[in-house]
Amino acid sequence: MDLIDTVVPDTTRNEQISICFSEDEIARFWRDGYLCVRQLATPTDVAQMRRITDLGLREQLGPIEYEADLHYPGAPKSLDADGGRTVRRLKQALSRDFLFTDLITRPQVLGRLQQLLGLQVICPLAHHNCIMTKQPQFSSETGWHQDIRYWSFAKPDLVNTWLALGREYSANGCLQVIPGSHRVDFDRSRFDAEAFFRADLPENQPLIQSRQYVELEPGDVLFFHSKTLHAASRNTTTESKYSAVFTFHGGDNYPLLNTRSAALPSLLLTPGR
Repeated sequence: MDLIDTVVPDTTRNEQISICFSEDEIARFWRDGYLCVRQLATPTDVAQMRRITDLGLREQLGPIEYEADLHYPGAPKSLDADGGRTVRRLKQALSRDFLFTDLITRPQVLGRLQQLLGLQVICPLAHHNCIMTKQPQFSSETGWHQDIRYWSFAKPDLVNTWLALGREYSANGCLQVIPGSHRVDFDRSRFDAEAFFRADLPENQPLIQSRQYVELEPGDVLFFHSKTLHAASRNTTTESKYSAVFTFHGGDNYPLLNTRSAALPSLLLTPGR
């Protein structure tokens, strides 16, 4: 079956969804380090994932990362402080419901990942694999960073998918990205001790000024390279923002032994429905 020419029907929307990027889209991904595909998940998918998220938050179903755990700007000072139990992410999303595994193995997702990473696509369970939340009032600000700076792989070529489970825009802390930053080999001195890109350095400021806000609607999926600099502000609205986030690498890449990246197994993806 020819991947490039194949489409799959989505009966919930009565339309055809391509299972691949066009040549122009692939070129834009490698040029900019990110690309958004609109309405890649159905409204039914989004509604069910939001129900799973609501249950996890309401029942505090672990594993959970709290805003207070990371001490980012705006976060509660401790778990015992006002807002201290504000959830930042529900970890291990793939174990919370089969729907998440079903989604990432669908042709319209896996097919695109194969174009970027090769026919063998692997999902490490140690990184992302979560539902990110930005809660009103107690959400924190995430500084500029590259995900690969926190991970340990033979090669830095990994791709993240970010599925919006609601509208994402600047006021509620949508992702900000710096186009082309994945193609730059930055000196370590341009990052602080916690691996955040330093906004106070004059040489970093022109790049930061080139930021783009990635505004998403429910069901949209952002594909972005693990070296793409990105950040997010606090949620200043009165409604929570939810996103399902996963990471992938090709079969010619692997986590380094005795590192956090190798602490959990990985999934070799095979096509689903």
